[in-house]
Amino acid sequence: MSAAKILIVDDESAFCELCALWLEQAGYEVSSCGDAESARRLFNEQDFDLVLQDLALPPTFLPEEGLQLIALYADTPVVVLTGHDEKELAIKAMQAGAWDFIGKPVDPDMLRVVAQRAIERRRLAKEVERLRRVVGRPPESDDLGLIGASASMDALRELVRRIAPTDVPVLIQGPSGTGKEVIAQALHRLSQRSGEAFISVHCGAIPGELLESELFGYKKGAFTGADKDRKGLLFMADKGTLFLDEIGEMPLPMQVKLLRVLQEGCYYPVGSREVEHIDVRLVSATNRNLPKAVEEGSFRDDLYYRIKGLTLMTPPLQERRSDIPLLVRHFLQGMARKSGRELQVDGETMRWFCAHPWPGAVRELKNTLESAAAICMGDVLTMQEVNLISGTASVPTAQIKGDTLDEQVSSLEIHLIQQALSEQQGNKTRAAAQLGLTRQGLLKKMARYGVGG
Repeated sequence: MSAAKILIVDDESAFCELCALWLEQAGYEVSSCGDAESARRLFNEQDFDLVLQDLALPPTFLPEEGLQLIALYADTPVVVLTGHDEKELAIKAMQAGAWDFIGKPVDPDMLRVVAQRAIERRRLAKEVERLRRVVGRPPESDDLGLIGASASMDALRELVRRIAPTDVPVLIQGPSGTGKEVIAQALHRLSQRSGEAFISVHCGAIPGELLESELFGYKKGAFTGADKDRKGLLFMADKGTLFLDEIGEMPLPMQVKLLRVLQEGCYYPVGSREVEHIDVRLVSATNRNLPKAVEEGSFRDDLYYRIKGLTLMTPPLQERRSDIPLLVRHFLQGMARKSGRELQVDGETMRWFCAHPWPGAVRELKNTLESAAAICMGDVLTMQEVNLISGTASVPTAQIKGDTLDEQVSSLEIHLIQQALSEQQGNKTRAAAQLGLTRQGLLKKMARYGVGG
């Protein structure tokens, strides 16, 4: 059995070296770093069994940033290193997800005992999860509502479970149709605020001039048509979760006002001089590249850093094709519960679903299934219905090669890539757009399959 791996995050290099010596003598493999950015990099590069972390780290030395870092470690136990006068901070760390804390100066025997217990806890948790899979508890669906058994979805589920009990702001990024609101709802459902309201606001669907009154509410006479007092969505979200969908579309003037609410925890309804206090967990989502928007001046940098406490990325559907049969089954079961009519998908159609690029992601997949089911006359959904509602020709069965689903999907991907390149006269940029891929994504697939063009 390989040695358990421990990461020490502390800006005192001598302290790190001493702790590493004690732990290595106990048979552990130890890495160390002195700042939050290095911790993120090391944790993304390696799989650690335990993290020992100080909360005051360069460059800011603010404990709040150290607390936010705890959620990054997902299911890896975290032991916080604290001074004797930091008991209150240690309690906050436990509330943020830390497993235990050790006071400085560290006793070597206590350090080894705590490390052994934490690593054993992680081993047992992983064994429980393995046994759940063996006895049939499917990982592709659970109380989170996140469907999929791919590695990316497993990682996303674990991270959601880890950060849901905290109050750290969350920014969900990914293409449209990949389930960002489903993730926001899961975060709320597993949080300590689950008994309060979950308020969803689509910032791109409400005109900029109306967004302020919708969020803040208004007093009678504040503007033409305001014939009575009205409470805003912020008031409704108090003590609960506020989900700002497509926050990247929020106008700059409104961004300034939102930032003030987040910083001060209060706001004024439109036309009122009476302050309203607010306590919400903020979850935001966008399909835009916010760092680029900050550079271009269309999104405020101070608001960006305020909302991005933790960032979750929703994987594109074309990067988790093995989940498509699970999604198809899930949506068909949902339709059966509503209509009482059970449908199946034949093999050729399922292979087409697995090979299709789905530029509209999960939302497009669901709409395609619902539309095809609406015109299906029998109990089995076929390419005839799919072609009627999508105008997309099916791939001839002769083009499908291989025995396993992975082999057949690869065969279909090769066929579709070659077909797109042919239709676009070899132009890879246009072929990638036709397939719902980036140019780089298409080039990677061409290299993987040995497709020329």
